[in-house]
Amino acid sequence: MQYLGIDYQMKHPPKLDPTFIPFGVWREAYLKGATKPLAIALERDKGRVSVHHTFIHGTPEMAEADYRYVERYVKFLLWSTGGFRVSICGCSELAQRLQKAYTPEGERHFDFTFVNQLYERDLEILDLPLEACPTANETAEPMGGNMDGCRIGFDAGGSDRKVSAVIDGECVYSEEVVWFPKLQEDPDYHFGHIVEAFKTAASKMPRVDAIGVSSAGTFIGNAPMVASLFIKVPRSNWDKVKTIYDRAAAEIDPNIPILVANDGDVSALAGAMGLGKGNLMGIAMGTSEAVGYVDQDKNVLGWINELAFAPVDLQAGAMQDEWSTDYGVGCKYFSQDAVIKLAPAAGIELDENLSPAEKLKVVQGLMAEDDPRAQAIFETIGAYLAYTVVLYSQFYDIEHMMMLGRVMSGKGGDTILNVCNAVLADEFPALAAKCEVMLPDEKTRRVGQSVAAASLPKLK
Repeated sequence: MQYLGIDYQMKHPPKLDPTFIPFGVWREAYLKGATKPLAIALERDKGRVSVHHTFIHGTPEMAEADYRYVERYVKFLLWSTGGFRVSICGCSELAQRLQKAYTPEGERHFDFTFVNQLYERDLEILDLPLEACPTANETAEPMGGNMDGCRIGFDAGGSDRKVSAVIDGECVYSEEVVWFPKLQEDPDYHFGHIVEAFKTAASKMPRVDAIGVSSAGTFIGNAPMVASLFIKVPRSNWDKVKTIYDRAAAEIDPNIPILVANDGDVSALAGAMGLGKGNLMGIAMGTSEAVGYVDQDKNVLGWINELAFAPVDLQAGAMQDEWSTDYGVGCKYFSQDAVIKLAPAAGIELDENLSPAEKLKVVQGLMAEDDPRAQAIFETIGAYLAYTVVLYSQFYDIEHMMMLGRVMSGKGGDTILNVCNAVLADEFPALAAKCEVMLPDEKTRRVGQSVAAASLPKLK
């Protein structure tokens, strides 16, 4: 197989998508002939800088391959670690092309706008010589795994909110309440529900020592900067959103430590607490792809981990994500959208009047009856996953990959898992031996999202 002059090998092309070009596999093949050094540095909040050293070909005939490689590499880094200043060190031509792409009018306008909302500053692409590459500063702020004392754990979901009262690691009370945060323009609605949940949990314990929050979105400290829970709130009223969790905690006690983390990271933390092991990535395949990661010490490290918008497929005809406008990004391969997009190729006609969740249920119903068309869909997603494990392992140290979400339920989920592990074992045996791809066990399920959230802050 060949793409942009680079020969790459793929022994198990996805059954219903044979033109799939796995970025991770192509990247490894591309680097075999690359000898010109290049460095990419990303600066994010608190002066933290990630530096990645790589190589390009640097010849006229490989110019398009070089650009495709670096452009996808930068895109992946922006959606994994995050950053508002990207330094391309060692190739002015590539830097200048990226500068044109990452503008309000450029090809990567969505990414530019997202960075502006997240960091409240414009995304910059700098053109620097190799020797001027910024120095790495990867100061981590570990969080999670603290079970001492009386703690509140709050999980802010899109359709329900959960809260737990946890004393020395034991959940003594838990409740789940329906709410409608995505429909509300006034953040006082959200604030009232959060305070009510905190007070309910507090009433079940002799005191409150700490509060931990699991919430969808991307955060700077405890401040939600981009979050679907507040999608209807005008940006002009965002100051109330940024302080919402800190203000809610102050309603209990202004001196209580509170820590907020992305729900994907808290899912990974729950998995690590259940397994008693770190270097774990959690992937929830539902409405979109939600990803979280904890390191070897079972700590959440504060990367944004929004891999739904990170590239996995290089093919020109890949499905476009309607929101980000990009092609071949994770949300179209590891979500209910993946099932829906593959249905026509499998020969399954879905009623367009059904919601995406209802369409998924139709295919899962066929799978329950062992319909070979549905089987082909989930086998295809399993192959997608195997080749994407290769990619994710190039950026994260992964020993355990826990698969979650409604797409992973039933026979379809079992098929995804079986195909993924079979492809890894056959084609990437070293990676298969290191990285276990699995479903959560009962112990992990018992930990729960809100209980894991309760463990986020350390006591003062």
